[in-house]
Amino acid sequence: MKILIVEDDKFLRDLLVHKLTHEGFGVKEAFDGEEGFKAALEDPPDLVLLDLILPRLDGFDVLEKFKKDPKLSAVPILVLSNLGQKEDIARAMSAGAKDFLVKSNFTLGEVVERIKSVLKKKQP
Repeated sequence: MKILIVEDDKFLRDLLVHKLTHEGFGVKEAFDGEEGFKAALEDPPDLVLLDLILPRLDGFDVLEKFKKDPKLSAVPILVLSNLGQKEDIARAMSAGAKDFLVKSNFTLGEVVERIKSVLKKKQP
């Protein structure tokens, strides 16, 4: 299974890449929303782990672009963000996110479990 991590925090991105690779996932990474969307178009992932506060193209815009693109609209997106207000969560979920995790509330292990859970639901 391929996971695309779209996260501008290099330290967190590196931690996620290490953990997910160790768990047996293929991992691609992107620094910003524009780079992430291009990477997904070139090689659609099985799941996207998406931050919302990103340079150039924010996570809300990325969600919108995925939803509109027939090649990517079925790819599950799990939001991992520092934003945690009800409005932000509602906006992301209504834009197509499958799950929303507030960074400070989850360990790396718990993030991996949520990813596995979303991918299981995707399986036929």
